[in-house]
Order: sequence, then C-alpha cells, then structure tokens
Amino acid sequence: MRYYYIFLFFVYIITVLGNSCLMFVIITDRNLHTPKYIAVFNLSLTDICESTALIPYGLCLCNMFSVFLFFAMQSLTLTILSFDRLVAICLPLRYHMIVTHRSILVIIGASWKLALLLAIIGAIFMSRLSFCKRSACNNNFPSTVIANLFPAIIIGFPVFFIIFSYTCIAATLFRITTPQDRQRATKTCTAHLILVAIFYVPITCTYTFWSFINTNTRIINLSLTSVLPPMLNPIIYTFMTEEFMVTVKRLLKRRLIFPSRK
Repeated sequence: MRYYYIFLFFVYIITVLGNSCLMFVIITDRNLHTPKYIAVFNLSLTDICESTALIPYGLCLCNMFSVFLFFAMQSLTLTILSFDRLVAICLPLRYHMIVTHRSILVIIGASWKLALLLAIIGAIFMSRLSFCKRSACNNNFPSTVIANLFPAIIIGFPVFFIIFSYTCIAATLFRITTPQDRQRATKTCTAHLILVAIFYVPITCTYTFWSFINTNTRIINLSLTSVLPPMLNPIIYTFMTEEFMVTVKRLLKRRLIFPSRK
C-alpha cells in the first residue's frame, strides 16, 4: 500500500501539472477562446478538483461530497463536449448560432447546479445514517434509492446522450462524399471519443462486476478509474487535437525565440 500511495502521489502531480498547462494554454491563446474550449477548460478544472478531493483529502463525508460533485461534473462535461461535436458535424451551418459563448456558459452553469444539488442530497442522507462497524444500523432505504438513482442520472443519461450523438454523427459522416471532409470530421471527434472511453468503460465495468470483486481489489480498481482519466485527459487533448498542438508549438516557439521580450 505504501508503494501504491507513492504511485498515486505521482499521478496527482502529473494530473495537476498537465491540466494546469492545458488551462494556461487555453487562457493565453485567444484563438482557443471558443465555446468548445470553454468546456475543455471546465473539464480540466474539474479533473484537478476531483483528484485533489480523492487523493490527499481525509475527512470522509467531505471527501464523499467532493468526489461525487466533481465526478458528476466530469461526466456532464463530456456530455457537453459531445453536444458540441453533434452540432458541429450535423448542423455545421448553424453551429455558431447554437453553440455560443453564452449558451455554453449557461449549460455549464446548469451542470454545476445539478451536480451540486445531487452531491448535497447524497451527503444529507449519508449524514443521517448510524453506523455499527461498517454497516448502517438504522433505516437506509432512502440512501439505497439514491445510490441506485444517481448513477442513472450521472452515468446512464450522459452515456445514452453520447451514444445518440455519435450515432447521428456516424449517419452524417456516411452522407459526406468527399474522403478529405470525412477524415477531417472524424479527427475532430477522436480526442473526445478517447476521453469518453477511458472515463466510462472502467467505471462501468467496476460497477457491473461490483459483487464479484473482493473489497481490496474493488477499492484499488475504483481509485484507479477515478484518478487515471484526469491524468490522461490533458495528454490526449494535447497530442490528439491538431489546433491545440499548433497553439502549443506557437507558444513554445515564442518563448524560445523571445524569452525576455515584454
């Protein structure tokens, strides 16, 4: 366990540095001040907050509240990014009318309010439980209902919407006759699809086979599925998004050529 905690420490450092650099690049380059990168910035901020809540944090109830809040925001932000790709590919002529700075900020704000509401409800019902060793001694029926309902809201609906979005995107891509246009449209979705896979696949497998995994393996598996996606997200966005790579190269070139220019 000591080595595992050391591993988590390095994962946390990489997560904070990677997401901080991603946020810095988005803030620095005005070309990235678009609705899409507002959502990406929100995802990076959420990644840092969730890793901070999960790894170095101690208090149990506060830890549960924080982890659930930022986990929910990660899921909802990935859903927002799928909405962005859906409109960009299926309704390209109306993209700048539908996905504006105002609309994306409203959607992100509503997502934070929903995640905060769910986290508060979960924490309130958890605080009302009395524990004997590790089991609840009093009536835990409301908490059981919430425990089954929240995954449907936080995982089920986003996954359904993402599958629906990419089904529509795939249908649109089949109608594109030019291979170059099809390839360009596909490349814009690659980074997001990888983020979706590394976030939803491990957590879905963990909860699907929950009863077949022993406690220690379950704890380690759940912690890994929670801390690795935030670490990998900035790496994937840096290397899989062409416009972001261009921005990074331009910033590095500017720093190297004019290191002291003001």
